[in-house]
Amino acid sequence: MLSTAVTFLLLVIPLAILHRFLKHKKNGSGLPSPPGPPGLPFIGNILQEFNHDTMYQLSKKYGPLMTLHLGSVPTLVVSSARMAKEIYKTNDLVFSDRPTMLGQQTLSYNGLDVAFTRYSNYWREMRKFSTLHLFTAKRALSFRPIRNDEILSMLRAISDIAASPSKLVDVSEMTLNLTIAIISRVAFGKRCDENVIGKEKFQRIFTESQVVLSNFYFADYFPLLGWIDRLNGIKARTDQTFKDLDVFYQGLIDEHLKPDRPESDIEDFIDILLHKLNHNDSTIALTMDNVKAVLMNLFVGGTDSTSGTIVGGMTALIHHPEAMKKSQEEVRRVIGNKGRVEEDDLQYLPYTRAVIKEAMRMYPPFPLLVPRTSTESCIIGPDADHQYEIKAKTLVYVNAWAVGRDPEAYENPLEFKPERFLERPDIDYKGQHFELIPFGAGRRGCPGIALGAAVAETTIANLLYAFDWALPDGVKDVDLELLPGLTMHRKNKLFLRPKEYAGYRQGIASMGK
Repeated sequence: MLSTAVTFLLLVIPLAILHRFLKHKKNGSGLPSPPGPPGLPFIGNILQEFNHDTMYQLSKKYGPLMTLHLGSVPTLVVSSARMAKEIYKTNDLVFSDRPTMLGQQTLSYNGLDVAFTRYSNYWREMRKFSTLHLFTAKRALSFRPIRNDEILSMLRAISDIAASPSKLVDVSEMTLNLTIAIISRVAFGKRCDENVIGKEKFQRIFTESQVVLSNFYFADYFPLLGWIDRLNGIKARTDQTFKDLDVFYQGLIDEHLKPDRPESDIEDFIDILLHKLNHNDSTIALTMDNVKAVLMNLFVGGTDSTSGTIVGGMTALIHHPEAMKKSQEEVRRVIGNKGRVEEDDLQYLPYTRAVIKEAMRMYPPFPLLVPRTSTESCIIGPDADHQYEIKAKTLVYVNAWAVGRDPEAYENPLEFKPERFLERPDIDYKGQHFELIPFGAGRRGCPGIALGAAVAETTIANLLYAFDWALPDGVKDVDLELLPGLTMHRKNKLFLRPKEYAGYRQGIASMGK
């Protein structure tokens, strides 16, 4: 794709020059922009390969605030806990907006969701609604039976694999299936394989939506060259994914609107959103597209972040077997022959919770957090001698991968050491401690952290309780290479060999399962 990109860019360099000239403004304060790697004329750093790790390596040279020029878009990369606090707390209002990126805008019905919408009265109303009605502690508690049921189903499936000739579990697929099942029951009222479109099509649509959200679009960085996205077929693929999702959402909504639909003891998210639509007491007008846009956040964002957290945790543990053994000893001592770890048990598992925090630090589900855009110019810097002006409309990426490796925040940051969180148990991952921000922070932080974290923590604890885990025969170490994208996806799937723990089998037998 890059060779095609170079050809088209060379053909339209005059337009790119004109566009950059019209956009260019001097810094009003006289302060410089943060330093950064040199780029090519007119196109900046757009042809250089950037991901969370290359940005982390560059931050060692250029500092915790680094400037990139991605086409016509000035971009700030933030790589330390102290500078993340500047973005997410000190200047949170200035950096509260979202960029209008083609993939995100398309799947969110042109910004009618909560995660990707621009900062506005609409966002405030929808965020308030989500906080008060979708992601309350009471609501999370009501969904606990669903989480327990799906986790037990997963454990039974792993037991079957452990007894089979292959004896290998695809942890990546297993956790994705688990989170899809939980999210679909919580949000839609049924498992994906109970829907008329079928499980395979459901997963294909989900995979395509991930591709759309991580695609490179010329329109995002060279607005005058947006026609290339149509020429190379990416726009058509994006539009088709949107249509498939829209049909999927509409089918779910139609089922909920049927007068003969069976009553349920638990309201799912579609029930709540439709009630909001029909009894709207806010200052904003809502349509069915608003409902579908919020479902996109739940379906895509919720599934991806939770499964990524679980896979990251298991990756860290298989890479550090001594920590896995210590955590398993704790879980099995506390749980005994009960047969499963329940959410209320987590408070008695301090080392295991520390392991999960350490895994989130080193393998965050969102290595590059969802970008923001500055609404006005702002002056920030790591110290009095290094103050920089950040222009309005600057695209801002906070690199959670780099923040978790910040030597100012952590002693020996490249060492996997869960004990650091035993020494500081007050540090959590919900956006109040900027050295640990796997789900973001500030007013645009993830509103569903509590729900996703409950699934991730309970799942990892159960996997450690019920099974001993090892790499496949002949494999000496886990492959840590990741794919590009918003969330952490391994280049190669994580296959592990489970061996059932006797205490788990005894507990299941006593439960009559």
